[in-house]
Amino acid sequence: MIPYAKQSISKEDIEAVCKVLKGDVLTQGNELYEFEREVQEYVGAGFAVAVNSATSGLHAACMGLGIGYGDSVWTSPISFVASSNCALYVGAKVEFVDIERATGLMDMELLGERLRVCKEKGGLPKAVIAVHLAGTSCDMKRLHELACEYNFFVIEDASHAIGGSYAGKRVGCCEYSDVCIFSFHPVKIITTGEGGMVVGNNEDLGRKIRLSMSHGIVRSDFDYEKPGDWYYEQKELGYNFRMNELQATLGRSQLRRIDGFIERRNEIAELYISVINELEHIGYLRVTDNVVSSYHLFVIRLKGVDSRLHRRLFDWFRQEGVFVQMHYWPIYKQPYYRKIVGNTQVLEHAEEYSRECFSIPIYPELEEGSLIEIVDLLKECNEIIKREI
Repeated sequence: MIPYAKQSISKEDIEAVCKVLKGDVLTQGNELYEFEREVQEYVGAGFAVAVNSATSGLHAACMGLGIGYGDSVWTSPISFVASSNCALYVGAKVEFVDIERATGLMDMELLGERLRVCKEKGGLPKAVIAVHLAGTSCDMKRLHELACEYNFFVIEDASHAIGGSYAGKRVGCCEYSDVCIFSFHPVKIITTGEGGMVVGNNEDLGRKIRLSMSHGIVRSDFDYEKPGDWYYEQKELGYNFRMNELQATLGRSQLRRIDGFIERRNEIAELYISVINELEHIGYLRVTDNVVSSYHLFVIRLKGVDSRLHRRLFDWFRQEGVFVQMHYWPIYKQPYYRKIVGNTQVLEHAEEYSRECFSIPIYPELEEGSLIEIVDLLKECNEIIKREI
């Protein structure tokens, strides 16, 4: 079975982790601080805080921005549930904005229309979480313009997108956002096993996020006279979102290869695109001219199929030895979210997406023989659709 994604672990990665295992410090040591510094420099941000998952990073970002009860957070319905769960964790409510059909990203024109209506009727969001689906950046300049006009925070869920760029700058520089979150899950661009990173430019926000991810504890700037070297103070209610030294050293080793990972992912994507452009009944998610995608995922679109044929073809790919995956079913259709938003919400393009799209394999170590097999199946899939519709 060809997986849809797979981590790339080198001899150097293993040696780096073993070196830490043989050392004296397994958590909160120099590897962690160096990893934060290196990611900060790589993306061009003002601060970086390593966390144990991107989910924790999103949660910490919401807390740092002061989002809470009575607030509303808007995001994309086509994402992993963490993109919206983070708002619920802090007591806010979640609303969804439909996607662009061509890209699968949040539709900024629909967002602008909805903001105009809500300004008149009430109910503007405290924050908008932009999801960089598949590694492709949203239109951040337009989102920033709307944020300035309607006074909301911008959070980038860049779980898929480290190594990508927007308008000539790396995703994570936060030129057009308040904060950005990366994921280092095993199937992402680089991995720390599990883990993530929060980056941004506002140093005060960075301090709040760092405080929230380690129990709300500080070891300087005390309210009381320090009675001894052991002393610390808990300033706020926080969590244990920390990344350990093993994860950090693996992340540092992986980061040295990130540009090669991105180059290879784009090579595979270009091959798929060249083939799909010759197929009448298969499309793919577009990448705009001012964006370099990190291609965490390659999402194909089966043109004109209904949900039953979509499911049949999904199962057929797997039966043929290619592990395709659904990224994603609309969040608002999940049973838990139906309890929150009810059964009435229907976003046209998100619904179309769920009937027509799924991901095919893309990862740096995908072998040429496997690529040929996948391409042949794409061509056969096109013929099946031609016969069926």
